[in-house]
Parts: sequence; C-alpha cells; structure tokens
Amino acid sequence: MIENEFLFLGLLAEGPKHGYEIKLQLEEDLSPNIGLQIKSIYYPLSRMEESGLIEKEMASRSGRFPEKHVYRITPKGRKKFDELIEQSFLSVERPFFQIDLAFYFLPLVDKTMAKRRLKVRFTLLKKVKKELTILQSAAKTKILSLILQHDLDLVEAEINSTQKIIDQL
Repeated sequence: MIENEFLFLGLLAEGPKHGYEIKLQLEEDLSPNIGLQIKSIYYPLSRMEESGLIEKEMASRSGRFPEKHVYRITPKGRKKFDELIEQSFLSVERPFFQIDLAFYFLPLVDKTMAKRRLKVRFTLLKKVKKELTILQSAAKTKILSLILQHDLDLVEAEINSTQKIIDQL
C-alpha cells in the first residue's frame, strides 16, 4: 500500500485530479515509461481518503454522464508524501533478482540447458534495451528521460553480467 500511497500522493501533489485523469496519467506516462502497473485506482484512493491523506469532492455533473469526483491531497497527505519521497531517495537496498536463485542452483542443472537459456535471456535483455532506448528518445519530459536512462544503465549492467556468466559456463 505504501507504493500506492506514494504514487497517488505524488500525482495529487501536482494538483487536484479526476479519477479518469489519474488513470490516463498512469496509462500514458507511468506504465510505459516507469513500468509501473496499477490494476485499480479507486480502491487505494478510497483507503487514502479514509486515512485523511486525500479528500474527494463532487465535480459538476454534465448531462447524463455519471457523477465525477475530484481528488486532492490534504495537508496530512502532503506531509506523508514528503516523508515517502525522502525515504525513497535514501533507500539503498541490495537488489534481488529471481535469476540469482537460478545461479545458486546452477551446480544442480545441465550446463548446456543453462547456457541456452542464458543466451535467450541475453537476447531478451537486448530487446528490452532497444525498447527503452526508443522510449527515451520519445520521452515527453527531461525527468522521464532521466528515469529511462537509469533503467537503461541497469539493463546494460544485467546484459554484461549475463554475458560473463555465459562465458564462464
């Protein structure tokens, strides 16, 4: 829930938004450029409203369309957002990759199969790098470009590491 709080509080710190605006921003900016997938927006928003982090008010109704709500961050929510962003900047944890478990059990598997699979992984990582490069060249803002560069750096490190392991098998 903390990740959802951080996300929604950040979006609302930019200014009040309709639920649909939040959904569009997630789909158009965050999902493709940051890789963040959110299935439901209204449940987390409701929980945050109950916690006093955000408030919801009725927007003007237009014709036969359903009622729209505008969400805005509260002072309590802004304080929570500031805390979460500070924690995020200072959070340095050892990364964990599922592949690390496979490496741990490498002595138990057929080396030929492992090498074949790692070559496929290498190819897939190259595709991810290409996709990230395309996204970065089309980034709408400098911040999105910086985020995508960070991801590119991480994928490049993973490509290099995978190649070293292939070479050692």
